[in-house]
Amino acid sequence: MSLDIKKNDTVIVIAGKEKDKKGRVLSVYPLKAKLLIEKINVIKKHMKPSRKYTQGGIIEKEAPLHISNVMLICPKCDKPTRIENTVIESGRKVRVCKKCKEVIDQ
Repeated sequence: MSLDIKKNDTVIVIAGKEKDKKGRVLSVYPLKAKLLIEKINVIKKHMKPSRKYTQGGIIEKEAPLHISNVMLICPKCDKPTRIENTVIESGRKVRVCKKCKEVIDQ
């Protein structure tokens, strides 16, 4: 499965309880088709005391969202867009915004 969204892209959530919120992609899980987005889909997890969490208690952290629930925001036109994969003259495959036809990858 080819994922068109990469780490550090800005995305907007288009479905679910976090709809219409924007965030930066922290990590991508291609085998599960999920994304971890900064300050989106925050859950509370009860943790036992350990070396990492000496106090223990309730920890807030981001949970992954399915890639079908987000849309990439074009850095040029600043609108949610679909992505078109094209090959440029140098033979490199790049992502192109379908709305403004600008190259997203540099």
